[in-house]
Amino acid sequence: MKIFIKVKPNSKNEKIEKIDENHFNVWLKVPAREGKANKRLVELLSKYFNLSKSKILIISGFKSKNKIVSLNLS
Repeated sequence: MKIFIKVKPNSKNEKIEKIDENHFNVWLKVPAREGKANKRLVELLSKYFNLSKSKILIISGFKSKNKIVSLNLS
């Protein structure tokens, strides 16, 4: 399953907002430096979807706020 995410780093709070079936906004406390935001994004998605971190893969947008993420639901 592919989902499209708009990440908002350096936020006061961390939360995930579902826009529709495949689109989400994600607020992160960590800065978008040295992969910290990407790492934290995977951790939050892991909890949200109840998946292990190894089943979540950022496909596109490693250095962008707009990301495409693959979730291995099987």
